[in-house]
Amino acid sequence: MACLRSLFSPLKKLWSRLQSRNKKRKGISILYKDVMSCPSEDVHVLWSMLVESGTAHHSSASK
Repeated sequence: MACLRSLFSPLKKLWSRLQSRNKKRKGISILYKDVMSCPSEDVHVLWSMLVESGTAHHSSASK
């Protein structure tokens, strides 16, 4: 039984990571739709600042 647990443990961790990644993408997609439907220009400016800072963070972290 312990052998099966040690075999399936990494698969379970991988599965949970994939599931949480999909949930995050779905949440961002919903937020994006809400922001784009907002008529206020200030909200759009803040969204663009947020997106730009996120891409700058990801590019500096990958170096």
